[in-house]
Amino acid sequence: MSDHGDDIPEPGPRSRLSDLADQTVYKTPGKAVPPAPEPKPEPEQVDALASARREFAILLGEFRRTAVLVPFDPHGSLWTADQNGVRWICAFSNEEALARFAEAQGDSNREWTYRTILGARLLDAMVPALPGPAGVALDAGSANGVLFPPVAGIVPDHVAVDPGETV
Repeated sequence: MSDHGDDIPEPGPRSRLSDLADQTVYKTPGKAVPPAPEPKPEPEQVDALASARREFAILLGEFRRTAVLVPFDPHGSLWTADQNGVRWICAFSNEEALARFAEAQGDSNREWTYRTILGARLLDAMVPALPGPAGVALDAGSANGVLFPPVAGIVPDHVAVDPGETV
């Protein structure tokens, strides 16, 4: 046994309950102890996040105004892919991007039928028509691909997976 506390083990990682307990306001007669203030992000972090949001908003606006190619699968349905419970409508910015996708699928020998659809129509009409959460994958499989996930501000609120938040 040590008189100086040397035998006391170092605390392990904090649990989520400990974090929640720290946020609780403890009331004692005549006093309330507020939770510790949240650490403020650095100004450069705030600037980078704001810049990224603006860039994505511009990209989303361009996508909504642009006609994209939406291929059909061999059964005549929209080509979609399921990933982690989200159905993604595959859309392509041009025939070359669609051809690269077909090649990557190992299915470039068949004739791919597709339809030209405005990005806004995909997000506002086609996504809500699909069962469960859905979004749009633009130029899937390419280095320049973009995902438009099923969140508020991108798809209609009634089909968004997070109706309380905006992008």
